[in-house]
Amino acid sequence: MSRPYQKVCEKLRHAGLRPTRQRLALGKLLLDGEDRHVTAEQLHQNVMETGMQVSLATVYNTLNQFTRAGLLKEIVVESGRSYFDTNMRAHHHFFCEDTGRLTDIDAASIPLGAIPAAPDGTEVTGIEVIVRLRSCN
Repeated sequence: MSRPYQKVCEKLRHAGLRPTRQRLALGKLLLDGEDRHVTAEQLHQNVMETGMQVSLATVYNTLNQFTRAGLLKEIVVESGRSYFDTNMRAHHHFFCEDTGRLTDIDAASIPLGAIPAAPDGTEVTGIEVIVRLRSCN
């Protein structure tokens, strides 16, 4: 039988992050279940519902650390509005402007044509398409 935070602890260590109490708590909510899209505010609410006291600044810092470590992807849907995605496979998104809901689209569903050459000294590391929707019920 494994400890409740063992899988998250291993993921954090593998990513080069020390498994602090806050990282373990947030990592358990993010990395120990189904793929999801979450804002910092949503994650803050989720962690507060567990009874743990964590500041919103700590949530933002941890999300950014997880993103830099390759555990999450940040999806910027508009200026000042980001979601953090636990699905690290190549894929795209539907974004409903009315509800704020972000939904995965399989990468093979959007065939990409020729991609322009990257500027000198740079390389393309990924392509992500956001399909914007309205009147989502």
